[in-house]
Amino acid sequence: MKPKLLTTLQSYSWSLFAADAFAGVTVAMVALPLSLAIAIASGAEPAAGLVTAIVAGFLISLLGGSRVQIGGPTGAFIVVVYGVIAHYGFDGLVLATLMAGGILLLAGVLRAGNLIRFIPEAVVNGFTIGIAIIIATSQLKDLFGLEIANLPADFLHKLPALWAGRETLNLSALGLGVVTIALIVLFRRLAPKWPGLIVAVGLTSAAAALFVLPVETITSRFGALPDHLPMPALPDISLARLQELLPSALIIAFLAGVESLLSAMVADRMIEGRHRPNAELIAQGAANIASSLFGGLPATGAIARTATNVKAGGKTPVAGLVHALAILLMMLLAGPLVGALALPALAGLLILTAWNMSEPRKWRGHTKMPLEDRLLLILTLVLTVVADLAVAIGVGVALGLALRLRRRAAAPSDWTPPER
Repeated sequence: MKPKLLTTLQSYSWSLFAADAFAGVTVAMVALPLSLAIAIASGAEPAAGLVTAIVAGFLISLLGGSRVQIGGPTGAFIVVVYGVIAHYGFDGLVLATLMAGGILLLAGVLRAGNLIRFIPEAVVNGFTIGIAIIIATSQLKDLFGLEIANLPADFLHKLPALWAGRETLNLSALGLGVVTIALIVLFRRLAPKWPGLIVAVGLTSAAAALFVLPVETITSRFGALPDHLPMPALPDISLARLQELLPSALIIAFLAGVESLLSAMVADRMIEGRHRPNAELIAQGAANIASSLFGGLPATGAIARTATNVKAGGKTPVAGLVHALAILLMMLLAGPLVGALALPALAGLLILTAWNMSEPRKWRGHTKMPLEDRLLLILTLVLTVVADLAVAIGVGVALGLALRLRRRAAAPSDWTPPER
């Protein structure tokens, strides 16, 4: 359970630092708008996303079991975080995240990191696609610039509310969001090593300010971003609150553990390395505890940001440390510029993120799975969208393990981690 940082520092050099520094700054440019967008979509203040990327991202690289893992807030948490804040307030989310961190620490100490191989792939794909659908629909209000006072959180009630507000369509907002999506796709194809996310969002936000377009920005809706980290503080803790928030904490811990280990597995394949799963769980636990104490969101390993780190030349966990410190510097020195980012541009970014989460390249492969696995994927997807993520995961994992027992005489299949 030794952190990878200690291993890599034994043969560290200035050339490695140069590569890590460049990769870390590049990833920070990608993580900045994503962290803001994820926090807003989760029903939290934008600053909470930055705090999470800084505090949790630093600790995940400092203590983690992967050479190139980048941690922070991810889209997988949006559904859970939004629900917890809606029912228990932001203080309830802080306590649930604190509890989840403790659960992850315990899982790492008990060496539960290798248990990920028992989670059915169909379940992972099902709830991931379901979460992607929920994220995309949650961003339609800002993408179209609709004026809806209270958008319902429930998917089945959200769609009628969006349709009812169609007459308030803001073409400027829609155009800004669509151009942002197009620019991100263009940068990814023509200059994949560039931090295309921040460039695209920055360009469209600058155009909105230059032409005085009637669109909301982070500052106009939420006020000025802070220019410092908050002081750490404990949430209100009581036995009753611990009991009512335990289910949410278990879901947060499950998602953080699964997502971080999936990300580490993808990274291993990219660098031909081997991560330490139990060290990774301990790092996730420490990061979520620290994030909660600073008023941040749940955190985990971010697959897209980790892949960006590898492609930008990151070699060791130092790149992740640089990434967190770079975001901190931007918070300290460039708060007004960050606050000027347009919300339709961030909505377009998240919709594209949701599309990538659903992994459309794998859809054809899903249709070729055994019938039982296809039904399991669809069931998990539907339950995630129309019921509850906890129900979807519980039912999906239970049925998936039952199918595994039924097939125990057959040779195990080649499990493929998602590349989102």
